[in-house]
Amino acid sequence: MLNSFKRTRLYTAVAVVALSTLSIGCTNNNPPASSQTAVENANSFNVNYERFTLDNGLTVILHVDRSDPVAAVALTAHVGSAREKEGRTGFAHLFEHLLFLESENLGKGGLDKLSARIGGSGANGSTSRDSTNYYQTVPIDALEKMIWAEADKLGYFINTVTDPVLAKEKQVVKNEKRQSVDNRPYGHNQYVIDKNLYPEGHPYSWQVIGSLEDLQNATLADVKEFFNKWYVPNNVVLTIAGDIDVAQTKAWVRKYFDEIPSGEPIEKLTPQPAKLENTVKRYHIDNFAQAPLLTMVWPTVPEYHRDYYALQVLSQYLSQGKNAPLNQVLIDEKKFTSNVYLYGYDAEIAGQLQLQIMAFNGVDLNQVLDGVNEAFARFEKDGISSEDLARIKAGQETEFYKGLSSVLGKGFQLAQYEIFAGGAGFTSQDVEKILGVSQQDVMRVYNAYIKDKPYVATSFVPKGEQSLVLKGSTAAQVVEEQIVAGAEESFDASVVADYKRTPSSFDRTREPSYGDSVTITPPEVWQTDLSSGLRIAGISNDEVPLVMFELKLDGGMLFDQEDKRGTANLLAATLLKGTANKSPQELELELELLGASIEANASETDITISGTVLSKHFDALMQLVSEIVLSPRFDEKEFELAKNDTINQIEQIRANPNAIAAVEFKALLYGQDHPFANTALGDMQSVSSITIEDVKAYYEKNFSPSLTKLHVAGDIEQKAVTKAISNLNTRWAQKDVTLPAVSEPKLPDDAQLFFYDVPNAKQSVLYFGHAAPKVTHPDAYKASVMNYRLGGGGFASQLMQELRENKGYTYGIRSSFSSDQYTGEFTIRSAVRTNVTLEATQAIKDILSSFQSDFSSEDLAVTKGFTLKSGARAFETLGAKLNMVTEISDFGLADDYVLQQQTEVENLTVNDVKQLYANYIHPDKMIYLIVGDKASQFERLEALGLGTPVLLNPSDQQD
Repeated sequence: MLNSFKRTRLYTAVAVVALSTLSIGCTNNNPPASSQTAVENANSFNVNYERFTLDNGLTVILHVDRSDPVAAVALTAHVGSAREKEGRTGFAHLFEHLLFLESENLGKGGLDKLSARIGGSGANGSTSRDSTNYYQTVPIDALEKMIWAEADKLGYFINTVTDPVLAKEKQVVKNEKRQSVDNRPYGHNQYVIDKNLYPEGHPYSWQVIGSLEDLQNATLADVKEFFNKWYVPNNVVLTIAGDIDVAQTKAWVRKYFDEIPSGEPIEKLTPQPAKLENTVKRYHIDNFAQAPLLTMVWPTVPEYHRDYYALQVLSQYLSQGKNAPLNQVLIDEKKFTSNVYLYGYDAEIAGQLQLQIMAFNGVDLNQVLDGVNEAFARFEKDGISSEDLARIKAGQETEFYKGLSSVLGKGFQLAQYEIFAGGAGFTSQDVEKILGVSQQDVMRVYNAYIKDKPYVATSFVPKGEQSLVLKGSTAAQVVEEQIVAGAEESFDASVVADYKRTPSSFDRTREPSYGDSVTITPPEVWQTDLSSGLRIAGISNDEVPLVMFELKLDGGMLFDQEDKRGTANLLAATLLKGTANKSPQELELELELLGASIEANASETDITISGTVLSKHFDALMQLVSEIVLSPRFDEKEFELAKNDTINQIEQIRANPNAIAAVEFKALLYGQDHPFANTALGDMQSVSSITIEDVKAYYEKNFSPSLTKLHVAGDIEQKAVTKAISNLNTRWAQKDVTLPAVSEPKLPDDAQLFFYDVPNAKQSVLYFGHAAPKVTHPDAYKASVMNYRLGGGGFASQLMQELRENKGYTYGIRSSFSSDQYTGEFTIRSAVRTNVTLEATQAIKDILSSFQSDFSSEDLAVTKGFTLKSGARAFETLGAKLNMVTEISDFGLADDYVLQQQTEVENLTVNDVKQLYANYIHPDKMIYLIVGDKASQFERLEALGLGTPVLLNPSDQQD
């Protein structure tokens, strides 16, 4: 279902998670006492599958999952950036884009167009150093269509790639690089690391996305050579998981894939670990940075190497949690930072362990390095305890099941094992290896790969703060793109390819018909009010032994005093930092021994404690949650850490053009006196003034069961949930608390144009919009459906088709309605290359002016087809189920609201959509906000006819 709601906590189960990091766990209902206990009580776990290979070498893996009427189809090619040539980098990622566009029998629009019609999750892809994935989840009645389409990509695609197609997609990929690398703080860090970690010519010495120069130099002949070598059946794994008929699925696979010819044999890459003779230190003055960033990287081992497992435990122990030596020294004691990240970047032929520390503003990175060494010395002295090893493994068990909560997650993992671990049946071996990690193993890999070993260190610092970099550092060689108007090559994306069709034994132009129609049956939602006023609601589902939950306390930022904005956020930031009877360390340990992932957050409208836990530990977790709510610790040390972290977050907003746009748009939309004109973080002045007494006062005044709801979804029944929170229900006294009234913003009389200057920005962030209906308005859902063809439908939308596919201006653009019980917004958001800021804005205005008159019966058919058919996927994951519970509970929707929405969509006419557009989208009363480079773009924007832009940050301007 399309969702028109905002400021509700949405939880999406992790789609892909490396099972190699995850333990399968304890059969007893108590937390494991030691790592040895975990090993002895471990259950074996396997994802059942059937594997077969076609004569052309295509490996096919099938997995049956009857939980929902859907199927996930994934095509994984064993080719990533490591298979590229120097000077022609970025090809693997370029193909991730190209394969969605067109093939001989799907025609223009390819998988994207098909996905919109069949209610798919949206054809998507990902590229890594070693593989490229193409995937989608579809209603089960469209499975044959997807198999037909995937075969067309593999065997009947390359002839459709023309010079204009290549020219256009180069622009899209270059825009993606600008968005993810060039126009964001610290975006060049990984490039600097890998260039210095690996020798020239090493397959991992360049970035997956490639270089702008290489992409620009790519020729059609280069592209065809790359495809013909690597995109062959004997280098591909096809995974299909879901509510499938195995015999029928096998027959379809053979029909559509059998006659695709095999390619030349593919040689396996041999391990090529990085080797450093000496420590290498580089620095970079970052155009967008607001704080110094230190990254230290050590060469390690490839994925699935015998030391890979102990290294994962080591990285988690050193950096995560109150007992972690790096946290103890750098965060708690020296207060250099609020976050420390240590993680493995592990791949097929090499691995690297990366330590990343963003210091507080003005902190000398040499002091941070001293702190790192002090933490390492502490670890060398004390090692890792059996209890710490046990808590890490308990958390890994929960992550394992989260990774398998969707059919796509199961399919991805089987393909991962098949390609990189020697076979899809590696699950049980993987589990044994992680469970077999001992305390001695953890210390052994530390000594082997970290202690006194050379590393690469990068210091990325703000302008004017070179004094903060590590001593002995030399300047990194970073290639900065020059933005020049009219520099990009032109192309005509409408040109039809002229080619000889690839022969086939049957007519592949005929799209397969749908299978038996799918009936959507929403899960049953139970609700009840407890004696304290606390309301509970949930969905029971035993597909995986997990429970996801959220305990939501209404109010959030709305209860902040005007001069103390950010109080609710600081309360949330300290809620999990101990209780009256438990220190922060003790509470954290108890939570982790349960394998629970839990967090507390504040928004404009609520404070929420949320998380995931194995169902067998739900009762124990709720006892801890009750203690957190009823007797918070208000630890002064933790409060000061949270305050410093919040100030750092506020400073980082100024470093990110996308974050700047979001914050400035809120202020413009709501106006100075409206509570939603502010972020839940508060501002520098207000946060600096907040004391721990302010946080206590907020808690004493506003925490009440009458404003609280518990939402759950998972392997638990209503009776068990009620029992688990009985202590909270009986001990929590009601308070007389009233939620503040919130006014809805009004539309301005005329369109307004605003500009925020980020000097030398490589992209302009466009953030346009105005007020819209709140969630309880009878047209709220229908308005979001109307928006599907405008900008809500991804590649099925006019905005995406025009600005990305036809013009090559952007990597992506989206329009959306978002709302809650207080207000609503309609927004259009994108990032475009700087030199087409005016042209992109004008293109958006042109689409807005013509959408209503041009909306056709074909547009309506596509909208209805996607919206109605996608309902089969609406409740597949626990996160989707929890979201449904939240919407019913928070907004008073009917239990069968999903079916009611279906009826609304079925009854929509073309005229209805046109009227909805006229009522709720107003280009002539829109806020047009642009965040970009003033020097090159400000004056050009007067050509829009919206007057001279209002400059929002004139005081920031420098000569």
